[in-house]
Amino acid sequence: MPVIDNAIYNGGVRVATPVTLEETFETREKHGGFAWIGLYRPTDAELDAVATEFELHPLAVEDARKGHQRAKVERYGETLFIVLRPARYLDDVEQVEFGELHLFVGRDFAISIRRAESPNLAKVRHRLEGSPELLVKGPEAVLYALLDEVVDEYSPVVTGLENDIDEIEDQLFSGDPQVTRRIYDLASEVMEFQRATGPLIDIFALLERGFEKYDVDLELQRYLRDVKDHVIRIVERGESFRQLLQNALSVHTTLVGQRQNEEIKRLTETSLAQSEQTKKISSWAAILFAPALVGTIYGMNFTFMPELDWILGYPFAIALMVVSGLALYVVFKRRNWL
Repeated sequence: MPVIDNAIYNGGVRVATPVTLEETFETREKHGGFAWIGLYRPTDAELDAVATEFELHPLAVEDARKGHQRAKVERYGETLFIVLRPARYLDDVEQVEFGELHLFVGRDFAISIRRAESPNLAKVRHRLEGSPELLVKGPEAVLYALLDEVVDEYSPVVTGLENDIDEIEDQLFSGDPQVTRRIYDLASEVMEFQRATGPLIDIFALLERGFEKYDVDLELQRYLRDVKDHVIRIVERGESFRQLLQNALSVHTTLVGQRQNEEIKRLTETSLAQSEQTKKISSWAAILFAPALVGTIYGMNFTFMPELDWILGYPFAIALMVVSGLALYVVFKRRNWL
């Protein structure tokens, strides 16, 4: 059901729980106070009905209708339109899941439009209803509580990302071939996390500029500044994560280069060793070839062959074999082939 919960608050307590949006509009006029309507992926008709009743700006309504907006804040007269990107860390798959939350905050209404499972707005409503001294401060209290919840839910995400980065640092020196892909995937999640949290600083800056103009309660100002401090720390952690991943990628590239150099060196040494063996084999083959050539020539036994009937022919052939073999041996030895 798109309408998750809606209520009329006056004096810090719930005075009515209308069943339908039409009843909410009528009851608000009867009891006074302010209305807090919680919607979950509303239809166009429901969104149009809310927009008409509370005179929401068409551009903001169109953004809320389409979704997929960046985190931002825009002011239309006395109505604030805020887009938040809540996130939660999924331990089973070690990934960050991002959602989208739209808020319309006016003098006498707060409208929350949730497009994901997170954050748990029922918990926020229960917390505020248990603190009437805070809820009595009006729609700004709802704004504070929702901002606080979204920012609080960033803390487990920071812890999860930190653990993932620690695991990557362990993988770097293990030679795991999957570490490159994991670094890139985690870097994408960190950048998405930065896109969700970074604009919050500007959002709080705009809210602070309107404290005096719109007479925001002093205590609420303190609460909002406290949430802003948490945001600054989270944004800084996101920046450090990105730097750590860049360093991890640089180290990984260096390690891969070292391994490639070591492999090239090993292949080069192997090639040199093979070359040395080839030279030795070629040298001995040449040394043995010279005597074999002489023996082959004189073993052909042609009738008209020089030195065939010479009495010193045999000693000459043997001497020629030995001298040619020794000469080649000396040449190859001087060239360090043997």
